[in-house]
Amino acid sequence: MNIAMVSPYDFAWPGGVNSHVSQLSAQLRQRGHEVSVIAPLSSSNCFGQQAPDSQLIPMGSTVSVSAGGSKARVALDPRLYPRVRSLMRQRRFDVVHLHEPLAPILPWMVMQHSQAVNVGTFHAFSEKQRLYRFGRIAVARWQRRLHGRIAVSAAARDFVSPHFPGYCYRVIPNGIDYQRFADAEPFPQLLDGRTNLLFVGRKDERKGLRYLLEACLAIIERIENLRLIIVGPGAPDQRCAALIDRISSYASAELVITGLVSSNDLPRYYASADVFCSPATGGESFGIVLLEAMAAGAVVVASDITGYRDVVSHDVDGLLVAPRDPSAIANTVMQVVDNPGLSKRLSGGGKQTALKYTWQRVAADVESYYSQCIKEAKHGGNAR
Repeated sequence: MNIAMVSPYDFAWPGGVNSHVSQLSAQLRQRGHEVSVIAPLSSSNCFGQQAPDSQLIPMGSTVSVSAGGSKARVALDPRLYPRVRSLMRQRRFDVVHLHEPLAPILPWMVMQHSQAVNVGTFHAFSEKQRLYRFGRIAVARWQRRLHGRIAVSAAARDFVSPHFPGYCYRVIPNGIDYQRFADAEPFPQLLDGRTNLLFVGRKDERKGLRYLLEACLAIIERIENLRLIIVGPGAPDQRCAALIDRISSYASAELVITGLVSSNDLPRYYASADVFCSPATGGESFGIVLLEAMAAGAVVVASDITGYRDVVSHDVDGLLVAPRDPSAIANTVMQVVDNPGLSKRLSGGGKQTALKYTWQRVAADVESYYSQCIKEAKHGGNAR
Protein backbone atom coordinates (compact mmCIF):
# COMPACT_ATOMS: atom_id res chain seq x y z
CA MET A 1 0.00 0.00 0.00
CA ASN A 2 0.98 3.61 -0.55
CA ILE A 3 0.32 5.25 2.83
CA ALA A 4 0.39 8.86 3.97
CA MET A 5 0.97 9.29 7.72
CA VAL A 6 -0.19 12.75 8.82
CA SER A 7 0.73 14.53 12.05
CA PRO A 8 -0.57 18.00 12.95
CA TYR A 9 2.42 18.63 15.23
CA ASP A 10 5.81 20.14 14.53
CA PHE A 11 8.09 17.23 13.66
CA ALA A 12 11.13 19.11 14.92
CA TRP A 13 9.84 18.85 18.50
CA PRO A 14 9.62 15.61 20.48
CA GLY A 15 6.25 14.31 21.56
CA GLY A 16 4.19 11.18 21.91
CA VAL A 17 2.20 11.58 18.69
CA ASN A 18 5.25 12.26 16.54
CA SER A 19 7.11 9.34 18.10
CA HIS A 20 4.12 7.12 17.35
CA VAL A 21 4.02 8.33 13.73
CA SER A 22 7.74 7.72 13.17
CA GLN A 23 7.84 4.26 14.69
CA LEU A 24 4.60 3.04 13.14
CA SER A 25 5.83 4.29 9.76
CA ALA A 26 9.10 2.40 10.16
CA GLN A 27 7.30 -0.83 11.03
CA LEU A 28 4.90 -0.55 8.11
CA ARG A 29 7.84 -0.01 5.75
CA GLN A 30 9.41 -3.19 7.10
CA ARG A 31 6.15 -4.93 6.21
CA GLY A 32 6.57 -3.84 2.58
CA HIS A 33 4.48 -0.68 2.40
CA GLU A 34 5.49 2.72 1.04
CA VAL A 35 4.96 5.29 3.80
CA SER A 36 5.32 9.07 3.57
CA VAL A 37 5.03 11.31 6.62
CA ILE A 38 3.28 14.66 6.17
CA ALA A 39 3.80 17.10 9.04
CA PRO A 40 4.72 20.70 9.81
CA LEU A 41 8.40 21.38 10.40
CA SER A 42 9.70 24.50 12.08
CA SER A 43 12.53 26.32 10.32
CA SER A 44 14.79 25.92 13.34
CA ASN A 45 14.97 23.02 15.75
CA CYS A 46 15.55 24.23 19.27
CA PHE A 47 16.87 20.83 20.30
CA GLY A 48 19.39 20.61 17.49
CA GLN A 49 18.16 17.24 16.24
CA GLN A 50 17.30 16.20 12.72
CA ALA A 51 13.75 15.22 11.87
CA PRO A 52 13.67 11.50 12.64
CA ASP A 53 11.87 10.31 9.50
CA SER A 54 13.69 10.13 6.17
CA GLN A 55 10.41 10.19 4.20
CA LEU A 56 9.10 13.38 5.78
CA ILE A 57 7.21 15.82 3.55
CA PRO A 58 7.40 19.12 5.49
CA MET A 59 4.30 21.27 5.44
CA GLY A 60 4.91 24.73 6.83
CA SER A 61 6.15 26.21 10.07
CA THR A 62 4.24 26.22 13.35
CA VAL A 63 2.95 28.32 16.20
CA SER A 64 2.58 27.29 19.83
CA VAL A 65 -0.93 26.88 21.23
CA SER A 66 -2.20 25.70 24.60
CA ALA A 67 -3.88 22.30 24.56
CA GLY A 68 -4.76 19.87 27.33
CA GLY A 69 -2.53 21.49 29.94
CA SER A 70 0.57 21.64 27.78
CA LYS A 71 1.81 23.36 24.64
CA ALA A 72 1.37 22.05 21.11
CA ARG A 73 3.07 23.39 17.99
CA VAL A 74 0.74 23.23 14.99
CA ALA A 75 0.55 24.73 11.50
CA LEU A 76 -2.11 27.43 11.16
CA ASP A 77 -1.09 28.93 7.82
CA PRO A 78 -3.95 28.81 5.26
CA ARG A 79 -1.38 29.36 2.51
CA LEU A 80 -0.56 25.66 2.81
CA TYR A 81 -3.82 24.86 1.05
CA PRO A 82 -2.52 24.76 -2.57
CA ARG A 83 0.55 22.76 -1.54
CA VAL A 84 -1.58 20.13 0.17
CA ARG A 85 -4.00 20.00 -2.76
CA SER A 86 -1.13 19.47 -5.21
CA LEU A 87 0.46 16.78 -3.06
CA MET A 88 -2.74 14.78 -2.68
CA ARG A 89 -3.42 14.93 -6.42
CA GLN A 90 0.09 13.83 -7.36
CA ARG A 91 0.77 11.03 -4.87
CA ARG A 92 -2.45 8.99 -5.14
CA PHE A 93 -2.25 7.40 -1.69
CA ASP A 94 -4.20 4.24 -0.93
CA VAL A 95 -4.55 5.08 2.77
CA VAL A 96 -4.26 8.43 4.50
CA HIS A 97 -3.70 7.87 8.21
CA LEU A 98 -4.32 11.07 10.18
CA HIS A 99 -3.18 11.35 13.78
CA GLU A 100 -5.40 13.66 15.82
CA PRO A 101 -7.46 14.18 12.65
CA LEU A 102 -9.57 16.93 14.21
CA ALA A 103 -6.57 19.06 15.20
CA PRO A 104 -6.03 22.22 13.14
CA ILE A 105 -5.38 22.72 10.35
CA LEU A 106 -3.12 20.43 8.35
CA PRO A 107 -5.31 17.30 8.83
CA TRP A 108 -8.36 19.26 7.65
CA MET A 109 -6.58 20.31 4.47
CA VAL A 110 -5.42 16.76 3.81
CA MET A 111 -8.92 15.32 4.27
CA GLN A 112 -10.38 18.05 2.04
CA HIS A 113 -8.34 16.76 -0.90
CA SER A 114 -7.83 13.09 -0.06
CA GLN A 115 -9.23 10.57 -2.52
CA ALA A 116 -7.91 7.71 -0.39
CA VAL A 117 -9.33 5.68 2.46
CA ASN A 118 -8.99 7.97 5.47
CA VAL A 119 -8.16 6.50 8.88
CA GLY A 120 -7.91 8.64 12.00
CA THR A 121 -6.10 7.85 15.24
CA PHE A 122 -7.26 9.69 18.34
CA HIS A 123 -4.54 10.10 20.97
CA ALA A 124 -5.89 12.80 23.27
CA PHE A 125 -7.51 12.55 26.67
CA SER A 126 -8.41 15.19 29.23
CA GLU A 127 -10.58 15.29 32.32
CA LYS A 128 -11.93 18.55 30.90
CA GLN A 129 -14.31 18.16 27.98
CA ARG A 130 -13.71 21.56 26.38
CA LEU A 131 -11.42 20.25 23.63
CA TYR A 132 -14.22 18.64 21.62
CA ARG A 133 -17.26 20.24 23.26
CA PHE A 134 -16.58 23.71 21.93
CA GLY A 135 -15.32 22.64 18.53
CA ARG A 136 -17.40 19.63 17.64
CA ILE A 137 -19.77 21.46 15.29
CA ALA A 138 -16.87 23.01 13.38
CA VAL A 139 -14.99 19.72 12.97
CA ALA A 140 -17.95 17.35 12.53
CA ARG A 141 -17.51 17.48 8.74
CA TRP A 142 -13.99 16.07 9.14
CA GLN A 143 -15.26 13.20 11.28
CA ARG A 144 -17.56 12.28 8.42
CA ARG A 145 -14.57 12.13 6.05
CA LEU A 146 -13.04 9.26 8.01
CA HIS A 147 -13.58 5.67 6.91
CA GLY A 148 -12.06 4.25 10.07
CA ARG A 149 -11.25 5.41 13.58
CA ILE A 150 -8.58 4.18 15.98
CA ALA A 151 -8.18 5.16 19.63
CA VAL A 152 -4.88 4.48 21.39
CA SER A 153 -6.65 3.51 24.60
CA ALA A 154 -10.06 3.11 26.15
CA ALA A 155 -9.52 6.53 27.73
CA ALA A 156 -8.96 8.17 24.35
CA ARG A 157 -12.00 6.40 22.91
CA ASP A 158 -14.25 7.41 25.80
CA PHE A 159 -13.01 11.00 25.52
CA VAL A 160 -13.91 11.54 21.88
CA SER A 161 -16.89 9.23 21.32
CA PRO A 162 -19.58 11.10 23.35
CA HIS A 163 -19.10 14.18 21.20
CA PHE A 164 -19.49 12.31 17.90
CA PRO A 165 -22.11 9.59 18.50
CA GLY A 166 -22.76 6.90 15.96
CA TYR A 167 -19.13 6.09 15.13
CA CYS A 168 -17.13 3.02 16.13
CA TYR A 169 -13.54 3.18 17.33
CA ARG A 170 -11.00 0.36 17.24
CA VAL A 171 -8.66 0.45 20.25
CA ILE A 172 -5.11 -0.18 19.04
CA PRO A 173 -2.52 0.93 21.60
CA ASN A 174 0.72 2.78 21.22
CA GLY A 175 3.76 0.60 20.75
CA ILE A 176 7.34 0.56 21.98
CA ASP A 177 10.61 -0.67 20.55
CA TYR A 178 10.86 -3.33 23.24
CA GLN A 179 14.35 -4.63 22.47
CA ARG A 180 15.85 -1.14 22.37
CA PHE A 181 14.91 -0.69 26.02
CA ALA A 182 15.25 -4.28 27.20
CA ASP A 183 18.80 -4.56 25.83
CA ALA A 184 19.98 -1.14 27.00
CA GLU A 185 23.19 -0.95 29.03
CA PRO A 186 23.14 1.20 32.18
CA PHE A 187 25.56 4.09 32.50
CA PRO A 188 28.50 2.78 34.57
CA GLN A 189 28.84 6.08 36.44
CA LEU A 190 25.28 5.69 37.72
CA LEU A 191 25.91 2.23 39.17
CA ASP A 192 27.74 3.44 42.26
CA GLY A 193 25.43 2.19 45.00
CA ARG A 194 23.04 5.15 45.01
CA THR A 195 19.31 4.65 44.57
CA ASN A 196 18.46 6.07 41.14
CA LEU A 197 15.00 7.66 40.91
CA LEU A 198 14.16 8.67 37.33
CA PHE A 199 11.72 11.16 35.83
CA VAL A 200 11.30 11.42 32.03
CA GLY A 201 9.10 14.07 30.48
CA ARG A 202 8.46 17.73 29.92
CA LYS A 203 8.60 20.03 32.92
CA ASP A 204 5.09 21.40 32.43
CA GLU A 205 2.42 21.28 35.11
CA ARG A 206 0.59 18.28 33.67
CA LYS A 207 3.60 15.99 34.07
CA GLY A 208 3.65 16.69 37.82
CA LEU A 209 7.38 17.16 38.35
CA ARG A 210 6.88 19.41 41.35
CA TYR A 211 5.09 16.66 43.27
CA LEU A 212 8.03 14.33 42.72
CA LEU A 213 10.44 17.05 43.84
CA GLU A 214 8.41 17.56 47.01
CA ALA A 215 8.42 13.79 47.58
CA CYS A 216 12.20 13.71 47.19
CA LEU A 217 12.61 16.11 50.11
CA ALA A 218 10.90 13.49 52.29
CA ILE A 219 12.84 10.60 50.78
CA ILE A 220 16.16 12.34 51.42
CA GLU A 221 15.32 12.42 55.12
CA ARG A 222 14.94 8.62 55.10
CA ILE A 223 17.87 7.49 52.93
CA GLU A 224 21.28 9.04 52.39
CA ASN A 225 22.09 7.82 48.91
CA LEU A 226 19.29 9.14 46.67
CA ARG A 227 20.04 10.28 43.14
CA LEU A 228 17.19 12.02 41.31
CA ILE A 229 17.60 12.01 37.52
CA ILE A 230 15.41 14.38 35.50
CA VAL A 231 15.38 13.75 31.74
CA GLY A 232 13.41 15.84 29.28
CA PRO A 233 13.05 19.19 27.56
CA GLY A 234 12.05 22.55 28.92
CA ALA A 235 12.95 24.71 31.88
CA PRO A 236 11.47 24.24 35.36
CA ASP A 237 8.91 26.77 36.50
CA GLN A 238 9.61 29.00 39.49
CA ARG A 239 8.21 26.56 42.04
CA CYS A 240 10.13 23.59 40.64
CA ALA A 241 13.31 25.66 40.44
CA ALA A 242 13.01 26.49 44.14
CA LEU A 243 12.52 22.82 45.02
CA ILE A 244 15.51 21.86 42.88
CA ASP A 245 17.63 24.36 44.80
CA ARG A 246 16.51 22.83 48.11
CA ILE A 247 17.34 19.30 46.95
CA SER A 248 20.71 20.44 45.65
CA SER A 249 21.57 21.80 49.10
CA TYR A 250 21.62 18.30 50.60
CA ALA A 251 25.12 16.87 50.58
CA SER A 252 23.73 13.33 50.92
CA ALA A 253 21.65 13.54 47.72
CA GLU A 254 22.61 13.96 44.10
CA LEU A 255 20.58 15.69 41.40
CA VAL A 256 21.13 15.09 37.68
CA ILE A 257 19.24 17.23 35.16
CA THR A 258 20.05 16.26 31.58
CA GLY A 259 17.61 18.18 29.39
CA LEU A 260 16.65 16.38 26.22
CA VAL A 261 18.79 13.31 25.53
CA SER A 262 19.49 11.36 22.36
CA SER A 263 17.43 8.35 21.34
CA ASN A 264 20.49 6.21 22.09
CA ASP A 265 20.93 7.54 25.62
CA LEU A 266 17.28 7.49 26.71
CA PRO A 267 17.06 3.68 27.11
CA ARG A 268 20.29 3.75 29.12
CA TYR A 269 18.78 6.13 31.66
CA TYR A 270 15.82 3.79 32.06
CA ALA A 271 18.20 0.85 32.46
CA SER A 272 20.13 2.78 35.11
CA ALA A 273 17.01 3.50 37.18
CA ASP A 274 15.94 1.59 40.27
CA VAL A 275 12.58 3.34 40.29
CA PHE A 276 10.88 5.27 37.50
CA CYS A 277 8.25 7.75 38.66
CA SER A 278 5.64 9.45 36.50
CA PRO A 279 3.64 11.79 38.78
CA ALA A 280 1.40 13.14 35.99
CA THR A 281 -1.70 14.97 37.18
CA GLY A 282 -4.04 13.82 34.40
CA GLY A 283 -4.75 14.27 30.73
CA GLU A 284 -2.78 11.15 29.77
CA SER A 285 -4.44 8.91 27.20
CA PHE A 286 -1.69 6.31 27.48
CA GLY A 287 1.61 5.66 29.25
CA ILE A 288 4.41 5.15 26.75
CA VAL A 289 7.05 6.22 29.26
CA LEU A 290 5.70 3.61 31.67
CA LEU A 291 6.14 0.84 29.10
CA GLU A 292 9.64 2.04 28.18
CA ALA A 293 10.63 1.92 31.83
CA MET A 294 9.05 -1.52 32.25
CA ALA A 295 10.91 -2.90 29.24
CA ALA A 296 14.19 -1.66 30.71
CA GLY A 297 13.46 -3.35 34.05
CA ALA A 298 12.83 -0.28 36.20
CA VAL A 299 10.08 -0.46 38.80
CA VAL A 300 7.25 1.92 37.86
CA VAL A 301 5.56 4.21 40.36
CA ALA A 302 2.89 6.23 38.57
CA SER A 303 -0.15 8.34 39.29
CA ASP A 304 -3.43 6.50 39.55
CA ILE A 305 -5.08 8.33 36.65
CA THR A 306 -7.11 7.47 33.59
CA GLY A 307 -4.79 6.35 30.80
CA TYR A 308 -2.12 5.06 33.14
CA ARG A 309 -4.58 2.54 34.57
CA ASP A 310 -4.87 1.12 31.04
CA VAL A 311 -1.17 0.21 31.23
CA VAL A 312 -0.31 -0.50 34.87
CA SER A 313 -2.01 -3.13 37.02
CA HIS A 314 -1.35 -2.12 40.59
CA ASP A 315 0.99 -4.45 42.49
CA VAL A 316 1.39 -6.64 39.39
CA ASP A 317 3.67 -4.69 37.06
CA GLY A 318 3.96 -1.40 38.93
CA LEU A 319 2.49 0.67 41.74
CA LEU A 320 -0.16 3.38 41.39
CA VAL A 321 -0.39 6.32 43.78
CA ALA A 322 -2.85 9.14 44.28
CA PRO A 323 -2.05 12.08 41.98
CA ARG A 324 -0.75 15.35 43.44
CA ASP A 325 0.25 13.56 46.68
CA PRO A 326 3.98 13.91 47.49
CA SER A 327 3.61 11.85 50.68
CA ALA A 328 2.09 8.94 48.75
CA ILE A 329 4.88 9.15 46.17
CA ALA A 330 7.57 9.19 48.87
CA ASN A 331 6.06 6.28 50.81
CA THR A 332 5.61 4.17 47.69
CA VAL A 333 9.14 4.79 46.44
CA MET A 334 10.49 3.86 49.87
CA GLN A 335 8.34 0.71 49.82
CA VAL A 336 10.18 -0.40 46.69
CA VAL A 337 13.61 0.64 47.97
CA ASP A 338 13.12 -1.17 51.28
CA ASN A 339 11.79 -4.39 49.75
CA PRO A 340 14.09 -6.07 47.19
CA GLY A 341 11.65 -8.94 46.75
CA LEU A 342 8.86 -6.58 45.79
CA SER A 343 11.19 -4.71 43.46
CA LYS A 344 12.21 -7.91 41.67
CA ARG A 345 8.60 -9.08 41.30
CA LEU A 346 7.36 -5.78 39.90
CA SER A 347 10.32 -5.50 37.54
CA GLY A 348 9.59 -8.95 36.12
CA GLY A 349 5.88 -8.19 35.82
CA GLY A 350 6.65 -4.96 34.02
CA LYS A 351 8.81 -6.71 31.43
CA GLN A 352 6.02 -9.17 30.69
CA THR A 353 3.50 -6.36 30.26
CA ALA A 354 5.78 -4.36 27.98
CA LEU A 355 6.13 -7.36 25.66
CA LYS A 356 2.44 -7.02 24.77
CA TYR A 357 3.07 -3.60 23.21
CA THR A 358 5.80 -4.25 20.68
CA TRP A 359 5.57 -2.23 17.48
CA GLN A 360 5.50 -5.48 15.50
CA ARG A 361 2.17 -6.37 17.14
CA VAL A 362 0.77 -2.87 16.86
CA ALA A 363 1.73 -2.49 13.18
CA ALA A 364 0.14 -5.84 12.33
CA ASP A 365 -3.12 -4.72 13.97
CA VAL A 366 -3.04 -1.38 12.13
CA GLU A 367 -2.30 -3.09 8.81
CA SER A 368 -5.25 -5.43 9.34
CA TYR A 369 -7.50 -2.48 10.15
CA TYR A 370 -6.43 -0.70 6.96
CA SER A 371 -7.52 -3.74 4.98
CA GLN A 372 -10.87 -3.77 6.73
CA CYS A 373 -11.40 -0.06 6.09
CA ILE A 374 -10.52 -0.46 2.39
CA LYS A 375 -12.99 -3.31 2.08
CA GLU A 376 -15.75 -1.35 3.84
CA ALA A 377 -15.03 1.79 1.83
CA LYS A 378 -15.62 -0.09 -1.45
CA HIS A 379 -19.15 -0.66 -0.25
CA GLY A 380 -19.60 2.92 0.87
CA GLY A 381 -19.32 2.29 4.57
CA ASN A 382 -17.10 2.81 7.61
CA ALA A 383 -15.13 0.08 9.32
CA ARG A 384 -16.83 -1.39 12.38
